[in-house]
Amino acid sequence: MRLTNFSDYALRMLMYAASAGDRLITIEETARTFGVSKTHLNKVANTLTRGGYLKAVRGRSGGLVLGLRPEMIRIGDVIRLTEPDFAVVECFATGNQCVLTHSCKLSSMFGEAMASFQSILDRYTLADVTLMPRDFLGRLPPPQPSGLARSGV
Repeated sequence: MRLTNFSDYALRMLMYAASAGDRLITIEETARTFGVSKTHLNKVANTLTRGGYLKAVRGRSGGLVLGLRPEMIRIGDVIRLTEPDFAVVECFATGNQCVLTHSCKLSSMFGEAMASFQSILDRYTLADVTLMPRDFLGRLPPPQPSGLARSGV
């Protein structure tokens, strides 16, 4: 199982907003920070705003800020908002065509696994995964040694 990029970006955006505290963040700076599409993050921000996790401030000096305190934002709730479905096997999906659906024993096993997955995510909040602003600066490559003679020149 793998979460969509949409959910990944939603979590990153919330983490970034949490690290900023009361400072407004913009979609453009967030896109630059993570090296992702501004258009894609715009959709993520709209979903998080509609869900109440972000608040949008309009205007020239506008931006985004957390809509709830970090300890009130459960990771499981964010994933349920941003994932279209958890159809890990066909019988969980809309339009299931599997001929084994009525007798298969896999669906209950996968259902239990998914419930466990979601239960674990519900134990954590944004406060548990919030980073410091410096953590978003990335890692710089090691400096190149200078003044060394090149071999073979």
